[in-house]
Amino acid sequence: MSSPTVADAPQKGFFGHPRGLSTLFFTEMWERFSYYGMRAILAYYLYSAIADGGLGIPESTALSVVGVYGASVYMTGVVGGWLADRVMGAQSAVFWGGVVIMLGHICLALPGGVTTVVLGLVLLVIGTGLLKPNVSGLVGGLYSDDDTRRDAGFSIYYMGINIGGLLAPLVAGTLGERVGWHWGFGAAAVGMAIGLVQYSLGRKNLGTAGLKPVNPLPPEHKGRVLGRAIGIAVLFVVVLAGLSVSGVVGLDGLVNLISVISAVLPIVYFAVMLSSKQITKVERDRLIAYIPLFLATALFFLLFEQQPNTLANIAEADTQLEVFGFMVPASWFQSINSAAIIILAPVLAALWMKLGNRQPSTPQKFVGGLFFVGLAFLWVVLSKTVVGTDKHLPLMLAMVFVILTLGELLLSPVGLSASTKLAPKVFASQTMGLYFLAPAMGQGLGAQLVKSYSVDNQQIYFGIVGLATIGCAALLLVFSKSIKRKMHGVL
Repeated sequence: MSSPTVADAPQKGFFGHPRGLSTLFFTEMWERFSYYGMRAILAYYLYSAIADGGLGIPESTALSVVGVYGASVYMTGVVGGWLADRVMGAQSAVFWGGVVIMLGHICLALPGGVTTVVLGLVLLVIGTGLLKPNVSGLVGGLYSDDDTRRDAGFSIYYMGINIGGLLAPLVAGTLGERVGWHWGFGAAAVGMAIGLVQYSLGRKNLGTAGLKPVNPLPPEHKGRVLGRAIGIAVLFVVVLAGLSVSGVVGLDGLVNLISVISAVLPIVYFAVMLSSKQITKVERDRLIAYIPLFLATALFFLLFEQQPNTLANIAEADTQLEVFGFMVPASWFQSINSAAIIILAPVLAALWMKLGNRQPSTPQKFVGGLFFVGLAFLWVVLSKTVVGTDKHLPLMLAMVFVILTLGELLLSPVGLSASTKLAPKVFASQTMGLYFLAPAMGQGLGAQLVKSYSVDNQQIYFGIVGLATIGCAALLLVFSKSIKRKMHGVL
């Protein structure tokens, strides 16, 4: 007996999967193309000299801005999910999110200095917050809960993410470094525009999945709640942008403010959930067990998301980029993570299948993720020392990104799964939002940490951070059995 279909989406047409999967595959591929293309050159543009077409912002400030941009994207994802669920539906959220993202890249493509950069990044944060959490939800909406194609469908979808991430630095990065920074940002805008066109043309293949909000606000409350939400959001953005552009707060003050918000929000979330009288003792234990896993995730992303700032800086300022007479664009290193995922993800998936019940527990996989991300930082220290060169060799620096990917494959896929399993029933949706605050917290705190980095002190910086992270991994391993007991049977 065939599985019942969801809504009225055509169920054949894309490698044996619903036809709408192709629509979402290419939408996400082009969105990630625009995101990773812009991110590959953002730090370079911010700190490059004005004579070279950049903004001439101090290097430490520029690297911090890249960090809080990533943190902001994850924080707005919670709001984007709420708007889709209660106001506009996932399909509309994805479309309008893409429009706002495209406008953000257009702002960056315009030579307007700090003003257009701040406006562009604000638009990108808002747009990505609308699109990113909802496009993956639409993928799930194409299948019934018992459809055996679901997991394979998500695997195909995630391949689109990594194809976009692989190609983006090669195209936008090359244009930005070789032709002009604004050409690179313009390529990101074109990529998102292509994604919007194909999404609009293929939207009919999604059927009614995500067409309407799943839990709409009551009509009598909708106007008031929506009006207040929009008013607060607009006021916050206008005040923040105004203070930054006018120089009252400045970029450093903006970085500090977002870092504080990224650290405080998870604390508030946990406090509210743990103090609730609606959760059982077992659920409270599981939530307590989730805290060290949440902190491990935040620490992981604190290191992992330094690819577009500190590691990008090393690639540009301290790597021998000439290979057989060809000057490798520094931004190309940002493609390695996606390429490594495409190659290594099937290998690790096959390993877990082979191990079956003998595979590591969830806390142990988190330990592995922290260990490899710490090892990647130590590899930066060893890179020049082992070879004995003045600068990093391209292959040695590339290995840093590969080791980071190993850590990602161990920790990132199980993090979301653990959130769904350990969430109290009354806070199921909010726990998913809480999970995305972990990378936000990591990047927000990372934005402060990178202020102590420079090319000259890279050995000390990466050595201390790498060793401290491996120490945290060892600590998590010691307490993994206790954490597992608190999980009450959740694997």
